[in-house]
Amino acid sequence: MSSKDNNLSSVQGHPLPSGKGLKISIAVSEWNSEITDSLLKACQEALIESGLDKDDIRLARTPGAFELPFAAKTLIKNTNPDAVICLGCVIKGETRHDEYINSSVAMGITQLSLATDIPVIFGVLTVESQQQAIDRAGGQYGNKGTESAHTALKMVQMKKSFAASKKKIGY
Repeated sequence: MSSKDNNLSSVQGHPLPSGKGLKISIAVSEWNSEITDSLLKACQEALIESGLDKDDIRLARTPGAFELPFAAKTLIKNTNPDAVICLGCVIKGETRHDEYINSSVAMGITQLSLATDIPVIFGVLTVESQQQAIDRAGGQYGNKGTESAHTALKMVQMKKSFAASKKKIGY
């Protein structure tokens, strides 16, 4: 479903799991900081509202979105998180540069998540204009930072549910 049909900040599907006792790391790009700062603020607020302790949220800043997978990998190695959230904003320009950045970041995040068995969440806006970014960073379509926090909590819960079922005896 497109953002035009859905507010990103509303919880979809099952109730949001508690964040109590979890450790979440966030990698956030400094490029387009007026947007990424809004994403970060909403993400942190959603995590704290879910029960996460403020001290259990670790943060790493990167110059741009391209560096997010490396920051996520560094956070995984050094903070032992339950999940990592990557936040950024790539706005289309006059060239195809945005396509290369977006593809590389998405692939890096996917590979890292699969290789480390830690959910790494893609909270990167890939938009065509500044207005589209504003609309998705606290504007008319909610805030992708909130959605990314919700996704992290749900993925940690999903992972833990499978780990718990392995411990049972029998089928």
